[in-house]
Amino acid sequence: MSQRLSILMKQRLKSSYQRLRLQAIRRFQGFDANDLVALLGRLGIRPGAVVMVHCSWDGFAGFTGTPRDLMGILQEVVGSHGTLLMPTLPFTGLARDWAESGQVFDIRRTPSQMGLVSELFRRSRGVVRSLHPTHSVAAWGALAEVITQDHHLCRTPCGAGSPYARMLEHNGINLLLGVDIRALTFFHAIEEIIRPILPHDPFTKETWCLHSRDSDGKLWPTTTHLFDPNLSRRRDLRLIVPDLVHRGYYKKSRLHRLEAIAIGCQDLLETLRALAEDGRYCYR
Repeated sequence: MSQRLSILMKQRLKSSYQRLRLQAIRRFQGFDANDLVALLGRLGIRPGAVVMVHCSWDGFAGFTGTPRDLMGILQEVVGSHGTLLMPTLPFTGLARDWAESGQVFDIRRTPSQMGLVSELFRRSRGVVRSLHPTHSVAAWGALAEVITQDHHLCRTPCGAGSPYARMLEHNGINLLLGVDIRALTFFHAIEEIIRPILPHDPFTKETWCLHSRDSDGKLWPTTTHLFDPNLSRRRDLRLIVPDLVHRGYYKKSRLHRLEAIAIGCQDLLETLRALAEDGRYCYR
């Protein structure tokens, strides 16, 4: 009994501490919708832009709004002629582990494991989700259907024909909110483009046949290579940040505790291709 009371007391103290900490952050480091709009403007996010967002809600401790308010602000900034995307991968860790689990991806029911904002976004009205067993993407806006269509037919998760590769066709921007460059899923699209000049093949030798269930309940097969887990463990995109900064391609700004980064897709491709041709890579 005493042990249980001790655990309950610790939980209450922890909860009280977290509540007081959040109140202090919002009082002294708070920001609202107008501040966030200004931040996005400094990063070059404009009406009509095609933007893929990686976001951690933990970084928004000082924000006076809710996750849905954040989504509304992002939609407002890109406007009706723009497009907003978020990765909605059904796993954390390695794609190979998910594939070996034998689970079937369900476009309606399988939750995103890419954070609270990503999960709420994929459930939102007007948002479509690409049909892919490992690397699905949710999208809203003018090009949502075009960018997400036929993802399940791709031979690799982020390669030709995927929403990630199509970001290059539409001069897309990667927006990182509360996360650093290691969260950048779009990198895999470039990894495939520069594959012939990489020191190691980024993909598994095995071919996987996985299945996805669409909104009508129909199962669709996807035959694909997945990312080599050994190389994935060695990948560190922080190694390329100095070169992106030197080229002026790494836009970074802060709003109190929130760190935000914007990197153009074409700019990232140009940089990584140049580094690879020089024998420099983002693998440790």
